[in-house]
Amino acid sequence: MAENMSEESLPNMTEESLPNMTEESLPNMTEESLPLSTTSPTQPVRLRMGESGYAARPPITVMEQFSKTVKKYKSKPALHQKVIKPGSSASDTAWTTWSWDEYSANVDAFAKSLIAVGFECFDTVNIVGFNSPEWLFANMAAIAAGGMGAGIYASNNASACEYITNHSKAKVVVVEGTHQLQKYIDISSNISSVKAIVMYGTESVPEGVEGKCSIPVHHFDDFVKLGKEVSDADLQARKDSHKANTICTLIYTSGTTGPPKAVMLTNDNITYIGSMSGIYVPRPLTPDDRIISYLPLSHIAAQTLDIYMGLYTGIQCYFAQSDALKGSLGATLKEVRPAMFFGVPRVWEKIYDKMQIIAKSTTGVKKKLGAWAKSKSTKHSNSLQYGSTKTSPSLYFFAEKILSQIRLALGLDRCLVCLTGAAPIEEKILRYFASIGLPILELFGQSECTGPHTVNKPGAWKLGTCGRPIPGTESKIADGTGELCYRGRHIFAGYMGMEDKTAEAIDSEGWLHSGDVVKFDEDNDPEIPTPSGFMTIVGRIKEIIITAGGENIAPVLIEQQFKVSLPALSNCMVIGDKRKFLTILLCLQVEINEDGVPSDKLSGISLNTSKDLGSDALTTGEAGKCDKWKAYFDEGMKEANVKAISRAQNVGKWALLPSDFSEQGGELTPTLKLKRKNAADKYSTVVEELYK
Repeated sequence: MAENMSEESLPNMTEESLPNMTEESLPNMTEESLPLSTTSPTQPVRLRMGESGYAARPPITVMEQFSKTVKKYKSKPALHQKVIKPGSSASDTAWTTWSWDEYSANVDAFAKSLIAVGFECFDTVNIVGFNSPEWLFANMAAIAAGGMGAGIYASNNASACEYITNHSKAKVVVVEGTHQLQKYIDISSNISSVKAIVMYGTESVPEGVEGKCSIPVHHFDDFVKLGKEVSDADLQARKDSHKANTICTLIYTSGTTGPPKAVMLTNDNITYIGSMSGIYVPRPLTPDDRIISYLPLSHIAAQTLDIYMGLYTGIQCYFAQSDALKGSLGATLKEVRPAMFFGVPRVWEKIYDKMQIIAKSTTGVKKKLGAWAKSKSTKHSNSLQYGSTKTSPSLYFFAEKILSQIRLALGLDRCLVCLTGAAPIEEKILRYFASIGLPILELFGQSECTGPHTVNKPGAWKLGTCGRPIPGTESKIADGTGELCYRGRHIFAGYMGMEDKTAEAIDSEGWLHSGDVVKFDEDNDPEIPTPSGFMTIVGRIKEIIITAGGENIAPVLIEQQFKVSLPALSNCMVIGDKRKFLTILLCLQVEINEDGVPSDKLSGISLNTSKDLGSDALTTGEAGKCDKWKAYFDEGMKEANVKAISRAQNVGKWALLPSDFSEQGGELTPTLKLKRKNAADKYSTVVEELYK
């Protein structure tokens, strides 16, 4: 993984291995002569235009669309942030607002300063820190100056930052505060391409930093003054240097199976997906609507929703606090009341867990009324799914009055659509939120397709599926493997500097090989080539377990069933590759400290379960030694096995781990995907004990 990289393990990428492309050479290439994919960030690629519909929409660059939006909305609010000073709290701090004109002015000022310090076309800006206006200013400025933005997860350690900065040949690095700055001070002698480090936030640049860092360090407010001598004409020339088919953004994968890969996205990739923001919602989004930015902006989902969707809708972006996923997100939701909310499954699970604790404490008439209202809402939700009757149950209007108070308490009363993706989500979570009038619409996507490929949307959704392909795309299932392959204008240009990986991902006909085994149902979209029904993911090809008996097992389906049968679980992982039978590692819900590190103390549903079992266990260690807990796990395993689709998918043994999986522990990515190899290596002793 990124944290353990050595010089030997890095991809074999040299300057000579990249095509000798320059800005001057680009206009001389005809569209027909351009490749569908590339490994060079300076190489334009062929536009994947269609003959009609979405696929035939005229191409436009990010800067052209940004300019149109700024002219349209001018003084309307665009961005909001609480700039909390030392000694103050979020609750007593007012929102600071930037209009679209001010947004644009900040982008231009930063872009001019990039040019002033020697930033050239096709150069890269790295950004590492929590979501903020400065993150957006720097990212958009990199594009405005003719280059590319490349986010780095704030949780990355210094060596992982070093790898990405060197791999992207970054000329400028933007960091949040002294904590992120220290990482770059530590590696400054190893990143020769960087000309300047820019620090944003309320902290000042530490005194004496010049003696510790070989690279000039500027505070954000000072850096934007460096470009005063750069003319508007020079900046406009840089903006115009981008074409729809040139690369403007790098998205680094989270590295679940090896070193992070730089996914190169073109202007057309981004503006094509940005233009589709209306397909997610029952009515067009407007500048009066709001969205909350809290998921890492180095991830494509956050960039698509928090940055590029706004270029087409004018929606206002509110930046959450940096501890959003540690507890403050709930308060931000209640204050902002967004029109759209995207949460990875773990976010929805945390909200669900809290709601279950509240429900458990509710008694009497209130409890009965709530259960009645949820039953009515469940029927209503079922009626709205594709192919259903579209008729509401009797007295539904009264149930809605009760449930509207729950949505208000969550801050989701104005939410037009709730979305989830990036990882599997349990069906019980989906059914619960549907029962309170908040159906969560799943989608499937990858960094390599600029975010979404299949989506559930109002008027066409089915609970438990990932929806149907987006307009202007084609899909197919590979013979033999069942792998999803697809193509369209949203497909990335290639992995920077990695010819073998690019060739694996995009074939000669432009099909992106997803690595996911999927199934489509027969409810095809008449406007999209078949298969275009509602898609269900069976598993990842690289995650498929092949047992000693030769059975191919998709672990995700088994893990989902275990979490249904054992509600106290937070995470679990099936083991069994080249083994005679399957086993599973179990993690209970535990308390998480301020640094995001899980403890061994039971919390939430697991703590309530302990009480319900009549157990005295308060920690995972005590639960592991308790006969009542052992019976709970045995019974849950038995129930899950009964629902398995074959005997080969039955789990033979379980082991309870001392704590939960976490990003800090190395088992999860920053987007909370499971790093199976990391987890298997970390708990290898536990695994071997299961197979003794």
